[in-house]
Amino acid sequence: MANFSRLFRNALEQMGRFRRNEGGTMALFVALSAIPIIFSVGAGIDYSTANMAKSKLDAVADAAALSAVDHNAISGTADAAQTTATNVFNAEAVNLKNVTIGTVTVTVTDANGGRTAVVSYTATKTNTFMGLMGIPSTAISGSASSAAGLSVNINFYLLLDNSPSMNIAATSAGIQKMVANTSAQGGCAFACHESDPSADNLGNPNGEDNYTLAKNLGVVTRMQNLASATQSLMTTATATEGSNTSQYQMAIYTFANNGLNTIQALTSNLTTAQTAAGNINVLQVYKNNWLTSSNNNSDMDTNFETAMSQINAIMPNPGLGTPTSTPQEVLFIVSDGVDDEANTTCSQTLSGSNRCQQPFNTAWCTTVKNRGIQIAVLYTEYLPLTTNSWYNSWVAPYQNQISPNLQSCASTGMFFTVTTDGDITAAMQALFAQAISTARLTK
Repeated sequence: MANFSRLFRNALEQMGRFRRNEGGTMALFVALSAIPIIFSVGAGIDYSTANMAKSKLDAVADAAALSAVDHNAISGTADAAQTTATNVFNAEAVNLKNVTIGTVTVTVTDANGGRTAVVSYTATKTNTFMGLMGIPSTAISGSASSAAGLSVNINFYLLLDNSPSMNIAATSAGIQKMVANTSAQGGCAFACHESDPSADNLGNPNGEDNYTLAKNLGVVTRMQNLASATQSLMTTATATEGSNTSQYQMAIYTFANNGLNTIQALTSNLTTAQTAAGNINVLQVYKNNWLTSSNNNSDMDTNFETAMSQINAIMPNPGLGTPTSTPQEVLFIVSDGVDDEANTTCSQTLSGSNRCQQPFNTAWCTTVKNRGIQIAVLYTEYLPLTTNSWYNSWVAPYQNQISPNLQSCASTGMFFTVTTDGDITAAMQALFAQAISTARLTK
């Protein structure tokens, strides 16, 4: 039994030695098999780090593209923005380890009122494991783009009708109050401003004119609303140019009789323009039919064509409004759209005189628009006063032509109407916003 045990132990030892010898062969086989596996894993690691490097470079390219259209760059030239974007990319890309930048191409284009920036790059990422297999690096490339509206510099010329017909009460209730308190005049809704109202025997308390009467009655007129709306517009323009990094300059003129009255010459100081707008007022005449004590002009106090001729001479030729160009030009007209002037060729000439009342002649509108200047028109509706014999005889026959005529004067999409009880401030704000939008889209 003891001998058998020894034999069995010896057999086991022999079997163990055989097994150990076979195990060495397997280890060698496993080691040889591990080589491609290790390189495959290494290649995966290299590939992964290359993708990480590309993701970082793409983020750098995004930042560079955005830098060309951000709040600061958009007010500069395309060349300056291109330099900025290139510098931003290079400054960030240099911090990436084991990455060599090949080419960086930055293209900045200003067109159609907007700016587009495209940043493209090529680079190589040094390989760790694949280099041992003769592949020292991995090529990387990518691009990013961004776009934004350009800052657009615009000169606005406000041409405001301040003829007596514009100083009607602004609301239906105000009109009725004026009519009820002017029975001696047959009921007049207009707050005409006269320096010698006693000459007309208006029948108002203390011999006052209708302008003062309206104030005493607490009646707000269109001209008051127009002055307030113009002042509010300056506040809006200031806020808008700040958010758009644009510059808006304003000039304010009124027109009545035979020429322009300068409220504010063109200025970039919109606070100054806002203060000046407080001086907008209706034309003051001497008395009925008399402009001054020595000038009987038969109340011919609205000459649109002369005003357009004069303001056309003031406005320069427009540019693109970009930092490398002159400003765009926008003419902003507010009026009730009825001429009252000397015109012997007028189809509505009053009997026995050369006094003409008719819708505006829009020939000058065409001249201005042909120069590339945008025209925005706010039509303060000429109120149909059917109880007034003068209106029925001389305005009613062409009442339905006034609005279409003014609309033909305006550039496409830049015509608004305000009726009685309407909000002139809101209408001017809307028209201003449209003018800015149109200026961006058409340049």
